[in-house]
Amino acid sequence: MGHSDDKFSESVFDLLSLSVAAHADRASEGSLHIVLVAPPYFDVPPSGYGGVEAVVASLADELVDRGHRVTLLGAGRAGTKARFISLWDECQTARLGEPYPEIVHAMKAWQVIEQLHREDPVDIVHDHTFAGPLNAAGYRMLGIPAVVTVHGPVDPEMCDYYRSFDRNMKLVAISDRQRALAPNLNWIGRVHNAINPDEWPFRTEKLDYALFLGRYAPYKGPDLALRAAHEAGIRLILAGKCNEPPEKKYFAEHVRPLLTPADDVFGEADATAKRQLLAGAQCLLFPISWEEPFGIVMLEAMVCGTPVVALRGGAVSEVVEHGVTGFICDHPDELPEAIARASELDPYACRERVERLFATGNFAAGYDAVYRQAVKAGIPAAPRREGTRRPTVPARRPLAPRPPAIVRETPGAHTVETTVGTAG
Repeated sequence: MGHSDDKFSESVFDLLSLSVAAHADRASEGSLHIVLVAPPYFDVPPSGYGGVEAVVASLADELVDRGHRVTLLGAGRAGTKARFISLWDECQTARLGEPYPEIVHAMKAWQVIEQLHREDPVDIVHDHTFAGPLNAAGYRMLGIPAVVTVHGPVDPEMCDYYRSFDRNMKLVAISDRQRALAPNLNWIGRVHNAINPDEWPFRTEKLDYALFLGRYAPYKGPDLALRAAHEAGIRLILAGKCNEPPEKKYFAEHVRPLLTPADDVFGEADATAKRQLLAGAQCLLFPISWEEPFGIVMLEAMVCGTPVVALRGGAVSEVVEHGVTGFICDHPDELPEAIARASELDPYACRERVERLFATGNFAAGYDAVYRQAVKAGIPAAPRREGTRRPTVPARRPLAPRPPAIVRETPGAHTVETTVGTAG
């Protein structure tokens, strides 16, 4: 067993020694080959719900515009400027929340990235999924630095999960608050989420409704939004996601009993309807009761000139400027008065804050800096047992051939469908 382990370690160090120097050289050059891994549940960009997918789509386009070679792995149709490889025949929307799609998606991504790296060396993998970071040790063996954006909460269970990763996987926070809640994780930086202001309408004349836009879940506060709107005397439109069993149960038990004839249950809004609803609202209600890591819907409202009325929590105070682009309340009892005062706020100030701080150009520059920092840092040395020594790196040996992929490219659509053989 010891002899076999030594030969395995030797092959690993051989691969690392050949790749680390090349990565370090490329880190200072203008172009990197970046692989983005999106979740398997929605198109990129999504047609409706899908905050992570929207972020990944914006990032892909901006990175291409900055001169990088970007390969995007996901599900569904091609929709960005990046080369797109679909890992599924169709999006796994109906299975959102199940473990199977996450695990299989990670396995498929690993196979494709291993093959890509042989054909066109990958400089960095940027994963936006939950299970994908489990491939970190494999990326280290290939000599590829890897980062993952933590889009979800960092509660104690999640901290245990992220601490268990191979140290090649470096974490990117999406808010200062998220990073402060888990200071001991392997963070490499913080990059706020962003949107492209040019893709959103701006309206100064508002209609006679407030808007709730989000999932039907207790921590999102649709029931608090209804109570506050009723007390403020304004109609509430609820454009909520309600297709998972817990969402349906929560709506039936806690939202439907509060509805009045004046309220409007719109249903889940697609990209077009969402823009119209946000632009016309007196305010967006964001009465969260948890440590929301970011809350991109707040940007979407403000860029349309619509102020945000929110409860304090998570990244709310990083996104909303109290008294300028919205009101941040410390208790639900304060929400009705804040709703009544929303019309006092300047729509132009709301949009200007997004353009200045949360536009996709700043966002892409932040990730560009993260990538170069990760590449320059190199690959962490493989852990060694006490009493062992690092073997002398031998001369380069040719890699074993891999089964060829079956690739079909769609002209002009930036899409590639790939079937990868099993690992030999």
